[in-house]
Order: sequence, then structure tokens, then C-alpha cells
Amino acid sequence: MRQYFLLTVVFSVALLAMGQTEKSTDLPVRGFCIAAPKPTDLDRFIKFINDELGPRKINILILRVDFNYQYESHPELRDSNALSKADVKKLVQAARSNGIHIIPQINLLGHQSWAETTMALLRVYPQFDETPHVKMPEKYVWPNPDGLYCKSYCPLHPDVHKVVFSLVDEVCDAFEATAFHAGMDEVFYIGDDKCPRCAGRDKAELFANEVTKIHNHLHQKQRTLWIWGDRLLDGKTTGLGMWEASMNNTHRAVDMIPKDVVICDWHYERADKTAVYFAMKGFNVVTCPWRNPEVAMIQAADMHSFRKTSTPEMRDRFQGIVQTVWSDPGTFLDGFYENVKDPDTRDNTPWNSFKSVFPREQKTLR
Repeated sequence: MRQYFLLTVVFSVALLAMGQTEKSTDLPVRGFCIAAPKPTDLDRFIKFINDELGPRKINILILRVDFNYQYESHPELRDSNALSKADVKKLVQAARSNGIHIIPQINLLGHQSWAETTMALLRVYPQFDETPHVKMPEKYVWPNPDGLYCKSYCPLHPDVHKVVFSLVDEVCDAFEATAFHAGMDEVFYIGDDKCPRCAGRDKAELFANEVTKIHNHLHQKQRTLWIWGDRLLDGKTTGLGMWEASMNNTHRAVDMIPKDVVICDWHYERADKTAVYFAMKGFNVVTCPWRNPEVAMIQAADMHSFRKTSTPEMRDRFQGIVQTVWSDPGTFLDGFYENVKDPDTRDNTPWNSFKSVFPREQKTLR
């Protein structure tokens, strides 16, 4: 904890030394990304918005909704214990009263399964599966002979977008959202050799075409598309590997997608400078830490530095920082309020990372 405190002090002094009163070096995006709460955690999460996100001047809240909403267009895809329209309006009101814009997320293309569980889309519509020949295991392990991490839907199935775009439109309407996050990270299954539609096709073109199709659909209602950036990075050339970057050639899609897509550039163990790459490609970019406070503070300082030292053409593309949380809200809130230590990483937790980057009294990130 002493090291964590010292890092916080050093970071605060460094930001003050940068002269953050200059408008050009402010961070336009001060974000927080977490799964949407279940109804049982709704009141507690709204209290967190009012007591913590608002005072820390968070202005973007990415909520990973997926099937945690009582969809009317496709009720067969609802989670069994999902948020109602009234629940969502409570979230919207709490966010709005604190100057926060909610961006709902549904994982599109990839992440259609997790471990042994097939998510609702492919469970209800198995014909959308890119790799139906890969059967879900009773006990999931990695690595495995099938290279199964998460299932994907087939982007060329003629009926898939009619379903997923209905969900996208409905969740954006419910959250009164001007932006939507499509996920699209860690897509390992794409252009599979056994897919009757995708076999033999360029994986970069498949990925780019799906991004563009989602972008164009959102654009009809003046909504902005956000995605994770890992599939647009070359894992071999950069040494970033298959998780934080692509090893199946989707990285060339970076030159094929619309430039007004916002890139969420995530790195959790090192403060890799790939935000510069995305900005040089013409994209607005936010950097996304997870559980390492030291790395997160370097990433935040980098964003300030990039904005301060870049050309006028580049400066505003460095939009800010989004703290990510990859547990359910209940687990995060327990850790946050009780200052829980991780049994393996000790003080390296998402709540400590969040407190480091967005301290309550810190005014330099406003």
C-alpha cells in the first residue's frame, strides 16, 4: 500500500508539473467501463454513480449490457434476470444528473461464448455460428485442440444483422445513447476454412466489413461506434501477441474502416504507446487500463503528454482514458468500498487503478 500511495503522489505532482490548466491538455474522455448491474445491484450501483463517478468527474460510462435487458424486439434473447426499461431509466437519470453519458455495449462478432457457456445469440440461433463444428466442452481449458477461446457469429450469414441490429437499436434507444460500443475484441474465429460463406476470404476484409456495416447502421441515427482496438494491431511485428493484438491478419483492417470509429486501446501489464499509432491513422483513441495502478498512471500521464506535445492535427485525437472492470459490479463495489486485496496481485486491483487515475480531489483530469 505504501508503494501505491507513493505512486499516486508522484503521478499527481507530474500532472501538475505538466501545466494541466491549458485547455489543450485536458482529457475530453474520463471514462469507466463495467458490466451493467443486475436488478439486485441497481440501487447500489446508482449510489456509486452519485457518490463516486460524479465527484471524480467521470463523463463516459460504458455499460456492457449484452443480454442483460428485457428486449422487446427479441425477448427470447433476454437474460433470466434482466434490467427493465424502468431500471434503465433510473441509470440514465443518475448518469445525466452527474454529467455522464452512457454508452451501452453488446459484444458483436466475437465473444459469443465464454468458457463452457454459449451466449444467448448462438444458443437461440445456432445457425449464426461461424464454427458449428467446434463443440462446447464440458470443462473448458486453454490451450485446447480447437483453438477455442470464444465463439464468433458468421458476419456473412444473411440473417444475423437483422437480429443484432434490432438489439443495438433497442438498447441505444433505452439508454438514450448517442454512441454504442460493439466490443469486437479477441476475435480468433473469423473466416473459418469450414464456413460455407467465409472460407478463403481475407480476414482483414471480413473484419473491416463488419465494423463498417455496424458503423453505417449507427450512422443513420447519428450514433458513434466505439470498439476495442486489439484486432487492428499487428501482434507479430509489435510483439504484443495474440491477446492484445492480432495474429490472424485482421490488423490490416485498420486502413479499411471509417475514421470516425473511436478506438479503445487496452493494455493491462505495460503502458504500450499504441495510442499514437491509432491517432496517426486518423482515429480518436482512448487508452484503457485494468488493474495495475502503476501502469494506469503512466497511461494517463502519456495521454496528457501526447495532447501537450502533438501537432494541432493530432492533439484532439488523444481523447482520454477509460478505466475497465472485468468483474460484475457487485464484486467491484465490494472491493472498492472494503479495499479488498487480490490474493495473487495484492494491491493490483481495478478499484485501486480507478482510485489512482481518478482521485476524488484530483482536478487535473477535468
